[in-house]
Amino acid sequence: MPRGRVKKEGPESGEDSDEYRKRRDRNNLAVKRSRVKSKQRTQETMHRVNELRNENTILEEKVKTLTKELGFLKELFLAHASNTADKSKFEGVDLQKLLADTDSSASGSVDNTNAENT
Repeated sequence: MPRGRVKKEGPESGEDSDEYRKRRDRNNLAVKRSRVKSKQRTQETMHRVNELRNENTILEEKVKTLTKELGFLKELFLAHASNTADKSKFEGVDLQKLLADTDSSASGSVDNTNAENT
């Protein structure tokens, strides 16, 4: 038996039995509240995990889009800077239209207020 604990005998008389029953009832209610709170915390955590996964997916898509845009702009810059045969690859390309298309596709899938602040 652990130190410091005294094993109590079972309820002997009516008064002790009432007190014991009250303690058991209070304990049962406390256990029930504790389990409800624990279940609620678990549900809130799972909800937050799902929110973060969705946000992560959106941000990964934005990274892909911006990486493609960066690659295109690098090629465009190098072609313009070098004045070589590569420049002909971009002849007739409407840069403003491409940038507008890229901006609208990137901003349509991401909340810009959150993405810019992170």
